[in-house]
Amino acid sequence: MTDTVIPARPVEGGALAGWGVGRRRTKAARDAEFTAFVESAATRLRRSAYLMCRDWHLAQDLTQQTFTKMYASWDRIRTGTNPEGYSRRVLMNLVFDQQRRRSGSEIVLAELPDKPDGAAAGTPELRLALVDALATLSVEDRAVLVLRHAEDHSVDTVATILGVSVSVVKMRTARALARLRSLLGDDFIDG
Repeated sequence: MTDTVIPARPVEGGALAGWGVGRRRTKAARDAEFTAFVESAATRLRRSAYLMCRDWHLAQDLTQQTFTKMYASWDRIRTGTNPEGYSRRVLMNLVFDQQRRRSGSEIVLAELPDKPDGAAAGTPELRLALVDALATLSVEDRAVLVLRHAEDHSVDTVATILGVSVSVVKMRTARALARLRSLLGDDFIDG
């Protein structure tokens, strides 16, 4: 008697074929969830990045880099952390890294540009004056003010995002606001 070997034939629609379909569905759901997050967070992140770097193109690049880093770890992020808070932390880390790389290319002025006289709240001149004044602050102080006042986060939340203590956030806020008052005047900040 001889043993006859019958070659295995792939079974169409079998268990292995179903496994591939399930993975594709899971990836499609994951991608849809990430896309929804990007659509909800992009404007906020881009605005914060702009306030940090004063360059819309760089802000867009930093926002895209934030999303790229998040996509690579999306499975872990979406189940284990707060994606909004995580995105802020990633963005701030990218801003800090970018600032360290470009610190030698800053333009130093002997005098600050004139501030707009009598600019009404919310005018483009007022916003530009504030963005220019923010640029004179250290990147860490700028981050605290952007997160506290532009994004309206609590001191505890800012401390968590930046990985510093609450007292550091309070100290940096007080110091940065005092610096802005000296540059722009008390009426500008309090008004």
